[in-house]
Amino acid sequence: MDKTQKMLQTVINGQSLMKSELLGEIRKVDKKVDKVREDLVGVEKRLTLRIDKIGLQTARLEDDTPTIEEFDKLEKRVTKVEQKAVSA
Repeated sequence: MDKTQKMLQTVINGQSLMKSELLGEIRKVDKKVDKVREDLVGVEKRLTLRIDKIGLQTARLEDDTPTIEEFDKLEKRVTKVEQKAVSA
């Protein structure tokens, strides 16, 4: 083997070693990214459940809340009752 072939073989071996090291690092990063994705899915599920719960509570609250017309009628009735109580 002459010097040129030895030099070429050294360069190729170095590139192969660098490639295997890079692949190892890429695998580590992939594992970390997968872990973050799993965590995000869990957070998304919890937030979705919480938003659904808040939406349901808001809908129930709206059902119990009087409309403007009902409130105005109630205000008139209370005023009448107050006047009767004062005059009695």
